[in-house]
Amino acid sequence: MLFRSLLASACTLGVFGAATYKFVPSRIQAAFLHSVERKSSLVDLINMKIELLPALSDNYMYLLIDEDTKEAAIVDPVEPVKVVEAVKKHGVKLKTVLTTHHHWDHAGGNEKMVKLVSGLTVYGGDDRVGALTKKVKHNNTFKVGSLNVTCLFTPCHTTGHICYFVTKDNSSEPPAVFTGDTLFVAGCGKFFEGTADQMYKALIEIIGQLPPETRVFCGHEYTVNNLKFARHVEPDNEAIRKKLAWAKEKYSNGEPTIPSTVGDEFSFNPFMRVREKSVQAHAKKRDPIETMQAIRKEKDNFRVPKD
Repeated sequence: MLFRSLLASACTLGVFGAATYKFVPSRIQAAFLHSVERKSSLVDLINMKIELLPALSDNYMYLLIDEDTKEAAIVDPVEPVKVVEAVKKHGVKLKTVLTTHHHWDHAGGNEKMVKLVSGLTVYGGDDRVGALTKKVKHNNTFKVGSLNVTCLFTPCHTTGHICYFVTKDNSSEPPAVFTGDTLFVAGCGKFFEGTADQMYKALIEIIGQLPPETRVFCGHEYTVNNLKFARHVEPDNEAIRKKLAWAKEKYSNGEPTIPSTVGDEFSFNPFMRVREKSVQAHAKKRDPIETMQAIRKEKDNFRVPKD
């Protein structure tokens, strides 16, 4: 419990840079475990595969595979050895690292990753990202094999946060977005380096404008606790009740509650629903940005119930 508390404190403070990871003793890293063994999961589409790789206590890394070329990218490879094992399993060529933000539990494995796999291009939106080779800005685009990647600049959790939107030309399948610690299933990241106005723009005006069927792959397994807060904000919201029951069952089996979709988030995520009268009434605000600020502050101090 001490080790888990130390990790929680570190993530809450948000003070660790990418270099800090190498100073965390391996015996302490090994102690950051869930009581339920977390399983990997594969989203297998015609044009792309995405393997969810659990890391640390509640993080996710994502191996993105282009089916046409067998080229791959890894999102936030905080446990590089596990990434290499997945790459070998799938028989793909890893060429790209997509870093959402500089916090050690996302970027802390970059230096080791580039040593284990030569020739990697490491993308990110912040000079604090370890092993960065290509700094990107909003709407920059590049390819992973035949897949299109668009960078979405979403500052707030950190000033250089980037989400990655992945599409395939002439595809009828849903696109994907890797949202790091900006958008979680039923939640959003803390405003460590930004404002409610920035988070509103990130969630509503940027991510919220993606096709509603877009699959959302976020940085942490926080879904159950996020939904308990959502239930507190909107106790009469049936979508929240159903999603929470589903998420509890998945979590108890060690299965990921990810991906979600952009459209679904508008039905149960209070931070995506700040324009709804029910959420504004709870916050005692009439303005959506003021509502965003109020419920984020409340969430920061929320005591999660056991049920």
